Amino acid sequence: MNRVRTDEVEPEPREECGVFGVWAPGEDVAKLTYYGLYALQHRGQEAAGISVSNGKQIVVFKDLGLVSQVFDEQVLSSLQGHVAVGHCRYSTTGSGTWENAQPVFHQTKADTGLSLGHNGNLVNTHELHERAQRLGVVERGGATTDSHLLCGLLAHAAADRGLEGAALELLPDVRGAFCLVFADENTLYAARDPHGVRPLVLGRLERGWVVASETAALDIVGASFVREVEPGELIAIDAGGLRSSRFANPEPKGCVFEYVYLARPDTVISGRSVHATRVEIGRRLAKEHPADADLVIPVPESGTPAAIGYAQGSGIPYGSGLVKNNYVGRTFIQPSQTIRQLGIRLKLNPLREVIRGKRLVVVDDSIVRGNTQRALVRMLREAGAVEVHVRIASPPVRWPCFYGIDFAERAELVANGADLDGIRRLIGADSLGYVSLDSLVAASEQPASRLCAACFDGEYPIPLPDEELIGKHVLENLGESGPEAIPTESSDKPSPLPSATPGYGAEDAVRRP
Repeated sequence: MNRVRTDEVEPEPREECGVFGVWAPGEDVAKLTYYGLYALQHRGQEAAGISVSNGKQIVVFKDLGLVSQVFDEQVLSSLQGHVAVGHCRYSTTGSGTWENAQPVFHQTKADTGLSLGHNGNLVNTHELHERAQRLGVVERGGATTDSHLLCGLLAHAAADRGLEGAALELLPDVRGAFCLVFADENTLYAARDPHGVRPLVLGRLERGWVVASETAALDIVGASFVREVEPGELIAIDAGGLRSSRFANPEPKGCVFEYVYLARPDTVISGRSVHATRVEIGRRLAKEHPADADLVIPVPESGTPAAIGYAQGSGIPYGSGLVKNNYVGRTFIQPSQTIRQLGIRLKLNPLREVIRGKRLVVVDDSIVRGNTQRALVRMLREAGAVEVHVRIASPPVRWPCFYGIDFAERAELVANGADLDGIRRLIGADSLGYVSLDSLVAASEQPASRLCAACFDGEYPIPLPDEELIGKHVLENLGESGPEAIPTESSDKPSPLPSATPGYGAEDAVRRP
């Protein structure tokens, strides 16, 4: 599967995954999960999957592609049950292969099943890998993710302690950012790391419960928001109701970049609207970096709320000067050399009649390598802009993220090797301004002590191991695949839907080329 990438356009920062789980007897949980994942599609576009249990067996269907590409009516109607786990993936640990798609399935020694979806990134994967080897749970199945590692270790311990007991024993030893949604045949579980780096929320249906990465996913399935899953909390939901346990003391360090770019604008995090936060960032940006200009335009879509705020704070009119093609984020077709040379026009095209002759303030969410902004400024000048003043709704990104965002290596981050004027010259702007970290934090209305801003200030709240023991391909570099219950088929030919075999995980039986 190939992502559209060119010399002109850098990949945007991506978050690893979206997770969704539902426990709701009498509801069509597969379709609820489908729509929940649809609302979380922005968090991962490489693969999608859903597991469903009817109380006797767990069936998993997953594939590479968007949620709407992986699932259709026939597949969803075959997934019958009352407990479901859903996942949409962007890889930050392990390659973007079919074997690494989620939910992960593992059989326990007690002949029960376990399916798991994970959002985040672990920093002690090498330690967990060694632990799995000692216990004999590492099997070669082509999977190379920390999620498979967690699933295998949970399944191994569940034989003696039950799944809830296994989680309470294992999770205190897991370090990094993780939001887990997992299930056996009858119970839905959710867990969030002690720092609460990634968001995870709990919602109520008329006849059940929902957990999801963002409140927007609750809205789309008609679930009412109850509360956030607390950092260091394990939740279990079954016929007996909802149970909550603590596996670690909370030390909140929510990712501030969720407010900048990652979360949907209609999501609420820690009681604060993401859209309202972005608008306020724009207002503060206007005060910190004013410009003498005729029009404020956003780089859609993530720059739009901040551009609105900048226009409000500066008194400069707001306008739409760029049209975004929303359908090029994932493609099965590599662009030809002619199309590739068009660069950013694959995603954005200027409205010439709006920007011709204007002095523009262009508001974007972040600068990573600078390639996108350089191509954008050039395109706007070619379309007739007299001046281009770039304003960024986040501080300079100087450090990579090891907690679930797929940033560039530090050496590739433009702010790590150039000062403000150097970056301005690189992208060809008449002026450049970033919002300060203090203003970003203030806009979130969260105390700085409860936020992780490591990508901006280099202060990592969760200690990191040696460089060779961390990174996207750490398990591949260790020369072992993660634990897997059933050997992966070598054939790429599609198989029929699985038969109703109790305890059978169908993730390896149901696939598409």
